[in-house]
Amino acid sequence: MLAVIRIRGRTGIRPQAEKTVGLLRLHRINHMVIIPESETTKGMLQVAKDYVTWGEIDRETLIELLKTRALLSGRKKLTEEFIKENLSLNGYEELADALLEGKIKYGDIPNIIPLFRMHPPAGGLEYIRKSVGEGGTAGYRGKDINKLIRRMLVPGVKLDGSNKN
Repeated sequence: MLAVIRIRGRTGIRPQAEKTVGLLRLHRINHMVIIPESETTKGMLQVAKDYVTWGEIDRETLIELLKTRALLSGRKKLTEEFIKENLSLNGYEELADALLEGKIKYGDIPNIIPLFRMHPPAGGLEYIRKSVGEGGTAGYRGKDINKLIRRMLVPGVKLDGSNKN
C-alpha cells in the first residue's frame, strides 16, 4: 500500500500532471491518499512525480493515521464502534491489517472521506522543486514516507474545526 502526499500547488502545473493528481483526488497541498500498489498507479505517480511524494506505509503509521485523521461524512471521526458495526472488524489494528493485505480498499469503507487532510509537517518540507535523491521533497521516498506522515500528524488538534485543545 502506498501513501501519496501532494506537496506543490496548482501554479504552473503541466496539464497532464494536473489531470493525474485530480484522478488521485489530491486537489490541495498536504492532502494524502492511500492507494494499492500496481503498475497503473506507479505510472500515474511517475507523471505527477514533481508535485507529489510517495512511499510504502507501514502498519503502525497506518493505525495512527486511521485513529487521528480518518473522517466520515459530516466531518465525523472514524471510531472503533463504526468499524465493528459496519465492517465486522474489531478495531483500528484489524482494519489496518485488512487494508495492507488488500482485503478491503480504503474507498470501499461506507461513508468514508477518501483522503486525509494533513497538517504541514513539523519542521517544514525540504526544497519542494527537487527530488528526494537531490535533497528535496518530491518523488519516491520509500519507507521514509512514514517519518513525514508522523511529522504531519499534529497531536491535540480537534477535527471539528475548533481551535480549542
